[in-house]
Amino acid sequence: MSSKPPIVISRLDLERIEALLERMPPVQAVQYEALRAELDRAEVVEPSAIPADVVTMNSVVTFQDEDSSDELTISLVYPNGAGAPGAVSILAPVGSALIGLKVGQRIDWPTPDGRVRSLRVLDIEYQPESAGDLHR
Repeated sequence: MSSKPPIVISRLDLERIEALLERMPPVQAVQYEALRAELDRAEVVEPSAIPADVVTMNSVVTFQDEDSSDELTISLVYPNGAGAPGAVSILAPVGSALIGLKVGQRIDWPTPDGRVRSLRVLDIEYQPESAGDLHR
């Protein structure tokens, strides 16, 4: 497995995601150890300092699953927004994998069925921070 690429996360996103994890029953929270590990290693910056090519919460991102070559465009959301078409929760494996990645970066990420998927960020169509929506 390749080493994980460096990631950047906004302080606001980090606080919100950590609050989500804190509210979970411990038995459920165990499922999100990989997400917690990502948060622990992320470079944390103010929302206004997030580079425009980084996947943040509420970003619309196109990525490629390198195993299938499928390209998917999703909106990375908090769990309460996950019912919408094209929306993927930060708590879903692919959501946890994408947060903090830059365009062009790839990451190997374990799936619930025990396989590993390689994801590469191709494009960010919308990022709240670069659009000036610093509190989304």
